Amino acid sequence: MSVIIDRRLNDRNKSVTNRARFMRRYKGQIKSAVSDMVGDRSIKDMEKGGNVRIARKDITEPSLRHSGGDREMVLPGNREFNPGDKLERPPSGGQGKGNGEGGEGGDSEDDFVFALSREEFMSIFFDDLELPRLIRTYVGDIKEFKPQRAGYTQQGAPTNLSVIRTMRSAIGRRVALSGTARRDLRALEAENEEQEGGNEDKASREAREAEMLQLRKRIDRVPFLDDIDLRFRHRIMVPKPISQAVMFCLMDVSASMDEFKKDLAKRFYTLLYLFLSRKYEHVEVVFIRHTDDAEEVDEDRFFNDRKTGGTVVCSALKLMREIIDERYSPSDWNVYGAQASDGDAFGADPEKSRGFLEEMLLPLVRHFAYIEVTEQRSLRLSTLSNAYSRIECRHFAMVEVEEHRDIYPVFRELFARQGEKASN
Repeated sequence: MSVIIDRRLNDRNKSVTNRARFMRRYKGQIKSAVSDMVGDRSIKDMEKGGNVRIARKDITEPSLRHSGGDREMVLPGNREFNPGDKLERPPSGGQGKGNGEGGEGGDSEDDFVFALSREEFMSIFFDDLELPRLIRTYVGDIKEFKPQRAGYTQQGAPTNLSVIRTMRSAIGRRVALSGTARRDLRALEAENEEQEGGNEDKASREAREAEMLQLRKRIDRVPFLDDIDLRFRHRIMVPKPISQAVMFCLMDVSASMDEFKKDLAKRFYTLLYLFLSRKYEHVEVVFIRHTDDAEEVDEDRFFNDRKTGGTVVCSALKLMREIIDERYSPSDWNVYGAQASDGDAFGADPEKSRGFLEEMLLPLVRHFAYIEVTEQRSLRLSTLSNAYSRIECRHFAMVEVEEHRDIYPVFRELFARQGEKASN
């Protein structure tokens, strides 16, 4: 009887090969579905992946049908028509038999739901993107403890048992305890063979056999495996420096920034956090909101708590510089900044903000992006955009977004590879 043992790494109900083939074939549909997944999740929860929906009509495949030309068939239950009768075309938009009104034209089948892991989600979401001004230039002081092999020990978990080392130790112990007895036994056995057929007396032969029996019992008393032979792989946790980044989120929360504009800003912050967490082992997020004064808050207050007042952008930039000096030295941290505003600033604040950003912040950060959220595009620049447009710095970017679907293309434009940027 033949026995087939399946030693493949895949589970019997899953196939990595088929899954990879499916993702390659429908990469466009999956990427389009993934770009719509920036919903109401928290920024740090977006990296968990999730289910994506693909219209079933997009994954249908062509099929072959046998066609034999004209065919005549007799169908049971026909009481109204005869062969040769012409049938009228049924009216379009007919009412179905179910309750309720039918929907508009289109397929009525359910969408196909496909679950993406975290790595698959991140890979598709940030395909063909890269960080500007190098990746992970600085290695910070934060230590992450990682296991490192440190020889062998006589105690440990059964899963860490080293069979080869254990057997080697057992063999050495048996050789040490029974080596002399084995040599003496071999010598007596050789002498016994030489004396066979000779004139040796019976007493000498019995004495030799008794001694051989004692030696065999002595050898058998040595156990094949003892507790002192066990060897377990030993690992210790060693602190290792990891690359780290800090992401500053600055946002205007004055009355002119409604919930829709805040949602646009949140979507961009989410994309930036996910992108940085894919490139760095440790990423911290700092939220700074401002009206006429700036304050550091948590994520919930940053997006949901209401605050009234005017708009003074320079106060947020100054607070960002103070936090960098206190907690995030550029020699240890890769600093990234993202600012969202509707562009409304008054008086001398736009010029002060431009000067402070250009002289005091941009030399410290790896990249700074200004996102202006507007209800409708205008030919005239806002006061803040007009001031920021005069900043000449390679790692400063300024873009304008109007709708949700503008966020992802704008993000890809900011972080596209240098070769692709040049070609565009």
